Amino acid sequence: MGKAVNNLEYYKVFYHVARAGSLTVAAGELNISQPAVSQSVKQLETALGVRLFARASKGVHLTAEGELLYGYVARGYEQILLGERKLEQMMNLELGEIHIGASDMTLQFYLLPYLEQFHEKYPGIKVVVSNAPTPETLANLEKGKIDFGVVSTPFEERGTLEAVVVREIEDVFVAGRKFIQYKNRMLDLQELEKMPIICLEGITSTGSYIDSFLQSNQVMIRPEFELATSDMIVQFALRNLGVGCVVRDFARQYLEDGRLFELRFNRIIPGRHFCVVTNPRNPLSVAAKNMLDLL
Repeated sequence: MGKAVNNLEYYKVFYHVARAGSLTVAAGELNISQPAVSQSVKQLETALGVRLFARASKGVHLTAEGELLYGYVARGYEQILLGERKLEQMMNLELGEIHIGASDMTLQFYLLPYLEQFHEKYPGIKVVVSNAPTPETLANLEKGKIDFGVVSTPFEERGTLEAVVVREIEDVFVAGRKFIQYKNRMLDLQELEKMPIICLEGITSTGSYIDSFLQSNQVMIRPEFELATSDMIVQFALRNLGVGCVVRDFARQYLEDGRLFELRFNRIIPGRHFCVVTNPRNPLSVAAKNMLDLL
């Protein structure tokens, strides 16, 4: 046997000649001259030290050694062609995958309509949403597990991450008819200490923000219920089990139809924001870039 062949172009020519059974047809497929095809085949045979083709009445056919080699070359070359096609599809947004991190709140009240638009425009792109609180989403972004995150402020500033504000949100305290004595009254924040409060459990941006705001106003609350989701907080408030602390969007429907009302305080709870957060260290696919452009 000769030395290993470093010129992959020889194998490309070999593949086309073997598949077509003709030097002339292969030359046409490759858009090169027949002598150039013949020369490539000879150089490959010389390098390998074996005859790969035998003359036939019409064209050429593979020798036993050529058949053996073709089995391997065909698989490899066709995988390269497939890879090129898949890459082209990815660049044309016909194929690909996006990983997004979002909380229940950012998904429901910001991201969902954009996901719908994106899916209608690029149905071949798979979108995977990791549903997690803001701290977990930021950790996943730092580790490169997601392409970008949609989170709510406040969150701990991390040197490598970049955030863009996309929407303002407001935190409110809501209650049902059992607490009607508080409706249309301007309340002092201290009165929250006397009320049965319903809030989110665990470490969330919403919980951290409200705790920080109340502590800055010397208000200490002891929640009656700590629940997993804001939707559940609203349901508990509808059943008069306490005063719920949620982002207004969760209770909007019930505030508008009068089943819940919003408590008013002499100190306004400052607004917060939804942000799209990216990690410049993580290269983004064409699909992810297009999704970000949409957002």
